[in-house]
Amino acid sequence: MARVVVDVMLKPEILDPQGQAIVGACGRLGFDGVAQVRQGKRFEVEVDGEVDDVRLAEIRRLAETLLANPVIEDFALRVE
Repeated sequence: MARVVVDVMLKPEILDPQGQAIVGACGRLGFDGVAQVRQGKRFEVEVDGEVDDVRLAEIRRLAETLLANPVIEDFALRVE
């Protein structure tokens, strides 16, 4: 069994209100020097067998159609 991790983040030009709220809370909680926070999602996809180029392409298609919104989000894949 293999695992592919899909990290999804908002594109840099997209406003991240949750990240801004966390930055505000950091100051109130005494965590000084936090300039910016961007919120994202992590998906762990476990697959039977080894991850080859074909399987990785399938998971990329999964990320493009289901896990991420390509209009406002970028994603990255890595095999663990």
